[in-house]
Formats: sequence, structure tokens, C-alpha cells
Amino acid sequence: MNVVDSSGWLEYFADGPNAEFFAPAIENVSELVVPSISIYEVFKRVLQQRDEGDALRAIAIMRQGMEVDLDTTLALHAAKLSVTYKLPMADSVMLATARAHEATLWTQDADFKGIERVEYIERKGSAP
Repeated sequence: MNVVDSSGWLEYFADGPNAEFFAPAIENVSELVVPSISIYEVFKRVLQQRDEGDALRAIAIMRQGMEVDLDTTLALHAAKLSVTYKLPMADSVMLATARAHEATLWTQDADFKGIERVEYIERKGSAP
């Protein structure tokens, strides 16, 4: 199972320098877990940079994976991970979702560097 951080989705949709790194996880929809917070973050960013139609098309692609809502159990786990790893809220929800589904988290967000079951690649260029 795979969870792709919002930065990875945005990189993929923008065809940025690291898009190929994220493609295998994103395109393997039968193994893809999509936290609802990713849907929020990606929709917001694409809406800001393009328009609502493009934002909705991006979300339609994301929804091919298994959507996971933030519930109380996941929120509490995320809060513990946030304290342990000093992660911002959204990042801790991504990691908690990945762990709850025994998934690998794919990211270019340096906050995750060195964390177990995280596939990290350094951000290149100026993609989102």
C-alpha cells in the first residue's frame, strides 16, 4: 500500500522534476491510499494556480485510490506522531494514515526525511 504526500501529487500533476518518482505509487491505484487531507491540500493549490475545473480533474484522479477520512482514532495517532517527529498537522495525518494502512509514504517534504517506511526524494527545481 502507498500514500502519496500532497507535495508528491502536486509534483506529479505539474510534471515536475520528481514526477517520475511518484508515478509508480500514484498509478498503482489498487494499492493507493488517499488521505482526505491530501484532497483538501491538492484541490486548494490547483484551484489557486489554475481553475476549479482543473482542481476537480485532479481530485477525480486522486479518488481512484482508497479515500481515508480523518476520524478520532486517526487524529489521536496523528497527534502522537506530530509530537514525536515534530511534524505539522497535515504531515502527521499523512503519516498516521500510512501507518494505519501499513503503507509506504512517498514524499519530497524534508520533514519526513529519515522516518521509517517513508520514501523520500529531495525536492528539485521550482515545482510546487
